[in-house]
Amino acid sequence: MTDIGRDDPAGAAAEFLAEGGVFVPQFVLRTYRALGLSDEEFVLLLQIAGFRLAEGNPFPTPDEIGTRMGIGPDRVAGLIGDLIRRGFLAIDERIDPETGVRSEAYRWTGWYEQAAAHAAAHEPSGGAAARPSSPERREPPRGAAVPAEDGRAAELFAVFEREFGRPLSPMELETISAWLDQDRYPEELIRFALKEAVFAGKLSFRYIDRILLEWSRNRITSEEEARLRARQFRGRA
Repeated sequence: MTDIGRDDPAGAAAEFLAEGGVFVPQFVLRTYRALGLSDEEFVLLLQIAGFRLAEGNPFPTPDEIGTRMGIGPDRVAGLIGDLIRRGFLAIDERIDPETGVRSEAYRWTGWYEQAAAHAAAHEPSGGAAARPSSPERREPPRGAAVPAEDGRAAELFAVFEREFGRPLSPMELETISAWLDQDRYPEELIRFALKEAVFAGKLSFRYIDRILLEWSRNRITSEEEARLRARQFRGRA
């Protein structure tokens, strides 16, 4: 009997199928365009799911994703940042209780939640194809962050990238989005916190976050108030 291997198309297919894959519910396939996702964004989300589910890599780099998609890492980082802002993608941070090692993982449940909500609202019962309708963005679930205006966030991303002298990581993009959407820090306050970090020679997101948290505890809500607080602090130093 002849061995069936990769030289045989059927054998090769069976071998590759054994690697596993990604299950995509039909309602996700039906609704992604109605949710405003481009084909490129859709494929990127599938690639992220594939890395995690089939290859055990929960946090692929922009380089790894870009190689699969034939696009540059900067483009990948930009797409990921936009998907995070719109609630389709999130980054979970985990700490191993035994080793204390910190790690990150992508989570795309927000995408499935938006797809399910759209299908429930716009499709007949029984899972039939959606009725033609103009694309619209649904209201986020109760308790979810309200996405910042894309232009406002994009400007902040650009400012931070200029100061850091490099493209921001997906985790850093999500941090800025969280400052705007969840913590509700005014944009001018975030910009001034960045300036303070540069002035102090401590240019890191953790340091900037501490500055913003300290201002929040002292009910500082404007750049003018923050500037006065900084002068008082330096006067005591």
